[in-house]
Amino acid sequence: MQEFMQAYKDNTDDIENFLIETIKNTGMLKNQEDSNFEKFYKLFPSLELVYVCDKDNYKQTSGNIYRNRITITQIGSNRKYLLSKLQLNESGVSVSAPYISTATGNTCITVAKEEGGEIFFLDFELTVLLQRLGLVNVHKQFNMMSKSFYMITGNIMMLLALFTVGYALFDLFSSLFITPNLSIESIFKPVIALTLGLAIFDLAKTVLEQEVVFKSYSKNGRAEYKVLIKFSITIIIALLIESLMVVFKIAIADYHQMIHALYLVLGVAILIISVGLFIVFTREKAQLPKN
Repeated sequence: MQEFMQAYKDNTDDIENFLIETIKNTGMLKNQEDSNFEKFYKLFPSLELVYVCDKDNYKQTSGNIYRNRITITQIGSNRKYLLSKLQLNESGVSVSAPYISTATGNTCITVAKEEGGEIFFLDFELTVLLQRLGLVNVHKQFNMMSKSFYMITGNIMMLLALFTVGYALFDLFSSLFITPNLSIESIFKPVIALTLGLAIFDLAKTVLEQEVVFKSYSKNGRAEYKVLIKFSITIIIALLIESLMVVFKIAIADYHQMIHALYLVLGVAILIISVGLFIVFTREKAQLPKN
């Protein structure tokens, strides 16, 4: 939603002028009331709600007129709070800032027009409006397909993470009670499995957050860097634990093979340096002033 708000902010004047001029050119809104604003719904695919308010007492005099239905429970509601946020210009038309509609749950902007002692409110869904004006590009079918794929993959990854945690607990329980064989390895193996399970779960959670729950339509480089850094650090921790376990095993069994443990530790050290340099470079890039 951040990119939608930015697109609206960058084109606020053009969007407001388009809505105001189009509504003014269509004639009196009062003439459309008998047909439940059918003409307006055909003209504006982004229009999602219309209702009328008395100018003097701020009471809603009509029901909520949606595209395909009408509800009357809102008749008599006080709309003074909304009018206080709108300033009608000389032509009697005003456009609100974006907000979340309590009627539809969508982010919308409201156009208010005064006619003959009444004020007509027209709510436009911001996402659809920006798409219709060509300010953002969203393909519904492809978006639904990609969200479904990410949701299935993310849920499978979470199940695998839970399976890894379950395996770690079972292996520890087995080493302690079923086939008693307490050793350094029997302690470190569950720790490694738990660390990997945490890394998988964290990655799955990030995928679901960014691509399913809060779908992003633009590339957010900082978010991608954050995910990569978190995942890399978790893997490095797991490798450090594995290196420590290898060092103990070689020291107990055959210290002449210690060179292999050194190779592993050096490999992890290179990973740490690489991640550190990546963090430094990306942070410097994010702090570079814009021309």
